[in-house]
Amino acid sequence: MTQIELRGIHKYFGAVKVIKDLNLAIADNEFIVLLGQSGCGKTTTLRAVAGLETIDEGDILIDGQPVQHIKASDRDIAMVFQSFSLYPHMTVYENIAFPLRATRMSRNDVDRSVREIAGVLRITGMLGRKPSALSGGDMQRVAIGRALVRRPKAMLMDEPIGALDAKLREEMRAEIKRLHTKQGSTTIYVTHDQVEAMSLADRIVIMHEGILQQVGTPEEVYSRPANIFVAQFVGSPVMNMVDADVSETGGRASVQVGGEANGFEFPATLVNRLSDANAESGKLTLGVRPEGVLISREAREGFMPVKAHIIEPLGSHDIVDLRVGDQMIRARTKSGFVTGPGESVWARIDPAQAHFFNTATGSSLGIIL
Repeated sequence: MTQIELRGIHKYFGAVKVIKDLNLAIADNEFIVLLGQSGCGKTTTLRAVAGLETIDEGDILIDGQPVQHIKASDRDIAMVFQSFSLYPHMTVYENIAFPLRATRMSRNDVDRSVREIAGVLRITGMLGRKPSALSGGDMQRVAIGRALVRRPKAMLMDEPIGALDAKLREEMRAEIKRLHTKQGSTTIYVTHDQVEAMSLADRIVIMHEGILQQVGTPEEVYSRPANIFVAQFVGSPVMNMVDADVSETGGRASVQVGGEANGFEFPATLVNRLSDANAESGKLTLGVRPEGVLISREAREGFMPVKAHIIEPLGSHDIVDLRVGDQMIRARTKSGFVTGPGESVWARIDPAQAHFFNTATGSSLGIIL
């Protein structure tokens, strides 16, 4: 059992505050991904857990015991960095065995442990090679094996596959997920790549400028973002964000964007929900992902006429920019559905996929239709 808890963590570099009152509880065997832009504090947080950075305020607990005053070597935590950091003069076997020999483990126990972890990582046939004879993905496997071989309480990974090419990153994502499932270790993984975060995490911790923005499963942060930053940071293409006005006519709510007199139709309950949320008129932002913008090539009830502007063919689907008044809204369609720029089509917004935010604060109003 390995549980990690961060309570009220603050960290300064000189006058710059890089972590601001961070609170997070990580369960045993959980795979947590710290996601954010460069400089948001995610790597500093990871290094603080490892004991490579001191914190200025707060507590770091491992299995309920404060460890912020315990040196890194005594925390029983392993760390994998983006750089492979292998000993070039040693074989793969010797690189993996090194941390075990440092503890004066018997030769037979070392051999058994190295071969066991090599089997798990599928690198048994490489044990006699030097790092210079390995691919980037294989070198990262060796680095992970060296960290795992002594069975630490927790595994910390700082962008471990960031230096690999796209195909290798995809393979290593699957390998890391498989390894976590097999070994069951508590893992904290740092990345700025949302695809890595979505594919690997049990829960994603999204940070921005040292502040925790949202913690949730991949589905939660994608479908129910806590604020505009999360909504636009998670998902590709990013969520559409447009200033909106809401009125009620004929028993329906109308959401006007881009200065258009006509609006997108929504259920009348939207007006009451906005009132309950104390949404101020003129300070409302509508957010909708491209798959929530529905397009028809024929006039249909509830759809409003728009013009296609730019089409991005992406193989399995197209991303189509639609001009709505003075705003652009992106929609996802099947490949070739809109034939070219300038084509007149009809669009509506799926109310179930619409999000409403306070424009001033950026916070979600939490309205679900």
